[in-house]
Amino acid sequence: MSSTTRTASTGRVSHRILWGVQILIGLFLVIGSAMPKFFGEAYAVDIFTRIGAGQWFRYLVGVLELAGGIGLLTPWLAAPAALGLMGLMVGAAFTQAVVLDAPAMVLTPAILFVLLAAVAWGRREQFARVLEIARP
Repeated sequence: MSSTTRTASTGRVSHRILWGVQILIGLFLVIGSAMPKFFGEAYAVDIFTRIGAGQWFRYLVGVLELAGGIGLLTPWLAAPAALGLMGLMVGAAFTQAVVLDAPAMVLTPAILFVLLAAVAWGRREQFARVLEIARP
């Protein structure tokens, strides 16, 4: 097997792995995280009450999660969505550690941050294309 064949094969495998990660995180964000916020699940309402920013903030976070989850499932938006969601995960980790005083809850956004960083890095060429389209 030549090095070119190995490189092409490795590229296809990494592409498929990235898509798997994007699909899992995207579905988690849309179904498991945004929807409970929109439908007013008791746990979501309680968390945002404890944060103290008001229930409008629950809806804002839900919209950001929904948009990011859909972005991860959209080929040309995956990289920018991953970058935006990385910022959201930093905010979530800070809020859980400092505002809610629950450092153990930081694990979920930390893991998501690492996975999203892998997606952003793996899709960096897409991000460059989005920037080219945006240029006048």
